[in-house]
Amino acid sequence: MSHDLYELARQVGLEASAFVRTNRPSGRVDVAATKSSATDVVTELDRACERLIRERIFAARPDDGFIGEEGDDIVGTTGVDWVVDPIDGTVNFVHGIPSYAVSIAARRDGAVVAGHVVNIATGLEWGAVLGAGSWRHEGDQKVPLTAPQPPPLAQAIIATGFNYVPEIRARQSAAVAKLLPHIADIRRIGSAALELCALAEGQYDAYVEQGLHVWDRAAAGLVATEAGFVVTGLDGEPDERMVMAAHPDAAAEYFDLVRACGF
Repeated sequence: MSHDLYELARQVGLEASAFVRTNRPSGRVDVAATKSSATDVVTELDRACERLIRERIFAARPDDGFIGEEGDDIVGTTGVDWVVDPIDGTVNFVHGIPSYAVSIAARRDGAVVAGHVVNIATGLEWGAVLGAGSWRHEGDQKVPLTAPQPPPLAQAIIATGFNYVPEIRARQSAAVAKLLPHIADIRRIGSAALELCALAEGQYDAYVEQGLHVWDRAAAGLVATEAGFVVTGLDGEPDERMVMAAHPDAAAEYFDLVRACGF
């Protein structure tokens, strides 16, 4: 069943990605609204994309639940719900930076069992099924993803992101400043979904971010976990307070460092 859920997620994700790519105007995109702050933006295409995803999923599975960034949650009766970010990386999307994604995950009884992420601008896509691994798609071929052996922490490249609320950003900036002397460098794409998929690819060595909602991390978190990374939070599970990820051989040292830096 999880593989069937994945195939639906991929089918709908690719259609939604094509919809956004086709309908994005040239130049900078108009902002329709803001959320937590003036820089936390929503566009009309965010909303239209989520409507498309919702319609397609309910056409196939009308009794499932739905949790989306832009709309009201729907409680289903099957034990399966869909966790959707129609455009993860909306600020990139607005500015024409080619790193923004459709992210669709299926949960069964609260556990993520399938996830698909596609970079709308480039067409690159990743997927995972619980217990069956994760992969990058190359056409219809699935290239398995496996967490590479980590370097010493002092040589590690860490992916991160920042909250849109100014007071929280200030605290995060201070924590990153404490982290930097202990690692090689940090990188920030501006899309948690794409950052976690890049981690699964081995492009980064570890990850940390605060303020992620479930739709930001559900699909890509499974991609990273199934590649072999430990994805966790301060209390043992990733949540809005904290998401951090690393190779099992580096996880304890890295997670201790993150805590010590005050994230």
